Amino acid sequence: MTQTISRLPQLGDWEDLDQLADVQDAQLRQTLTWAARSPFYRARFAQAAAPADRDDLSSLPLTTKQDLRDNYPFGMLAVDRERLATYHESSGTAGSPTPSYYTEQDWIDLAERYARKWVGISAADTFLVRTPYALMITGHLAHAAARLRGATVVPGDNRSLAMPYSRVIRVLHDLGVTLTWSMPTETLLWAAAAKAAGWDPAVDFPALRALFVGGEPLSAARRRRISEIWGVPVVEEYGSTETGSLAGECPEGRLHLWADRALFEVYDPDTGKVTRDGAGQLVVTPLFREAMPLLRYNLEDDVEVSYDDCPCGWKLPTARVLGRAAFGYPVAGQKVTQNRIEELVFGLPAAHGVMFWRARADAGLLRIQMEVRGDARAAACAELTRAVGDAYGIPCEVTALDEGTLVPHRALTAVHDVVKPRSLFGADEDWDKALLYY
Repeated sequence: MTQTISRLPQLGDWEDLDQLADVQDAQLRQTLTWAARSPFYRARFAQAAAPADRDDLSSLPLTTKQDLRDNYPFGMLAVDRERLATYHESSGTAGSPTPSYYTEQDWIDLAERYARKWVGISAADTFLVRTPYALMITGHLAHAAARLRGATVVPGDNRSLAMPYSRVIRVLHDLGVTLTWSMPTETLLWAAAAKAAGWDPAVDFPALRALFVGGEPLSAARRRRISEIWGVPVVEEYGSTETGSLAGECPEGRLHLWADRALFEVYDPDTGKVTRDGAGQLVVTPLFREAMPLLRYNLEDDVEVSYDDCPCGWKLPTARVLGRAAFGYPVAGQKVTQNRIEELVFGLPAAHGVMFWRARADAGLLRIQMEVRGDARAAACAELTRAVGDAYGIPCEVTALDEGTLVPHRALTAVHDVVKPRSLFGADEDWDKALLYY
């Protein structure tokens, strides 16, 4: 039986956290009904009474990524196959597929959540989607949200032979792209490609008004640098293929969890304790997910959740997403993390021109290499060495590299020969390309 969503909750429907809880509880009953149709949860409920409300839900064990893998492909399915609109798999590297699927009705909720940007999306926008369209949800999600708001979508994909960086820059410039969606690192690669083409990112793309980013941890310092380079706001988004958008940024620059569309908990893997806020791993129960209900799904992302008031007035919890930022390596007795090193690297003066860097954590020495403008090499190395010493008190070796060492110039300027497969070639043609798309 199809359950049609007549109206999804909208920002402003509640005045305080108590009313927000009422919004959640009103939909939770339907969510639990959907879950009972899933073979996975039907088996889990057979071991104990099926939950009827929030209190019952809290007694259920967490759903894990391994549960999804173990029930690949359709062991989590709660609707008839005929009702599915899309099938996806996450970008994880565990080796086993992590399936996810949605109905057309599910997609209404997905698109609306992503479209909740303080920099609004409208029919006047040209929106470049520069994330994968393959099995992951990310490209499809931004595409659907932009079309929901009437924008013109440019499906740029990511790491595609058909869309090299030279073409990305041409599209950004010639089409007057106003909004983009990508990982933060992509925006730095575009800036380098723009400069390689003789353009100034802050001047020669006047239509651009915001960069939407997600998919990797982003330090405050790198975010500021990206915004300075392009001269527009950088708006962060957080979510997953298994859940869609889970949090978006408010006008005050804080990341808010969409708690009217999902229940959130914080799990401490060291103690096993689950709380509504604090630091730990984010646990999610989507409330408008019919095809594949997830109850207390542990994303395994490290977060800090707070219910303190935000000046934006949205009355939603805020989150600081650490992700891989909490992961680090020991150097001389100190835990060194990518997020903290990134803060130090992008804390260098913008005039040094540093955009690309890498580091290796040896047992007693941190080695950092970064591309630096020729006249700034000595100063940049000295400043970063001093900053690492102040932050960690560990030995550090900083090396300045020529621009184009870590990101080769040819990667920014190449135009690939993308052709359709063929089998007949002329005498002076390379027939080793037979049947290939490259």
